Amino acid sequence: MKKAFAILFACLVLFASCSKGGGKAPETSEKFKVLLISGLEGDKSFADSAMIGAKKAIADFGVEISYSQSGDPAEFENQVITGAEEGFDLVVCAASQWLEFIEKHAPNYPNVMFGITDTNAKGDNVCSVTFAQNQGSFLAGAAAAMFTEMTEFSNVNQDPIIGWVGGVDIPALRDFFLGYTEGARYINPNVKILQSFAGSWYDPLKGKELTAAMYEQGADIVMNVASATGNGILEAAAENKRYAIGVDMNQDGEQPGAILTSMIKENGQGIYYIIKKAVEDRRFTGNPRIYMDLEYGGVNLTDMSVIKSFCGDQQKASIDRILAKIDEIKKDIASGKIVVSNYEGYGKNAN
Repeated sequence: MKKAFAILFACLVLFASCSKGGGKAPETSEKFKVLLISGLEGDKSFADSAMIGAKKAIADFGVEISYSQSGDPAEFENQVITGAEEGFDLVVCAASQWLEFIEKHAPNYPNVMFGITDTNAKGDNVCSVTFAQNQGSFLAGAAAAMFTEMTEFSNVNQDPIIGWVGGVDIPALRDFFLGYTEGARYINPNVKILQSFAGSWYDPLKGKELTAAMYEQGADIVMNVASATGNGILEAAAENKRYAIGVDMNQDGEQPGAILTSMIKENGQGIYYIIKKAVEDRRFTGNPRIYMDLEYGGVNLTDMSVIKSFCGDQQKASIDRILAKIDEIKKDIASGKIVVSNYEGYGKNAN
């Protein structure tokens, strides 16, 4: 395994002997041991959110958590196998990229609990958490479509054009984009939406390049759905004196005045939920799943207070109109008046 694949010990000393071919059964008489597998910390996005949830679980439940971080897909399977073999009570993966390996290896370790966020994994001893990113993105798309017509903001042109840049083309991001498109066209059926995938979660220069190209094509605002690649998207907004929408965590302060809002996706809350359930149940059965939608608090938009601090009175009034419309849309989604489409395999009742 490459050096990039390193288990960073938070407060855990591994036992010298490990149970093979079935994993170590959870024991209530000793510290509950968790391995959190994630992308690289410092992305200011999905991986960092997962870390927040893990730290809260340490504080609330007294669990001991070790961390295995990698951005290299060639290492993902070994991360899962190592966790299963090394005596952890719970092996939890903080993104859908580990789905194949959870489903492949969880049946071989029936005494180990597994968890994964952002996708549904099959397996009696696997707990899955998915998010209504389509609903959160619907709000983001609606906000973007309203903003692109607010020419009182500097460099916002007359044309209703918005953009969206994703990291890697995976089903979860297709669900993101579907919601973004529907939200934008709910506000303006004629809005033009530019879309690109960077092909990486860790290439901010590519993110910046793709975003700058969208600004050149007339986009006033671009949504970031690209993890660490997204740092370049946000930088492009500031450098081009245009605007962006952040993702996963509150990124409004990363490029103050250039970010309208961020679509919060509570990956940390998902990690926390899986750890909590594992500690309480001590054994997963029946392939438990939870869907974190707007009602659950799994997705949302920020309050736009950062950009408002850079606004004059007319611009603040415009932001307030966006916020009022977003509140109205939230209520309509909750009531069922607005039904946001899901990409195949996603949604509350997805298999």
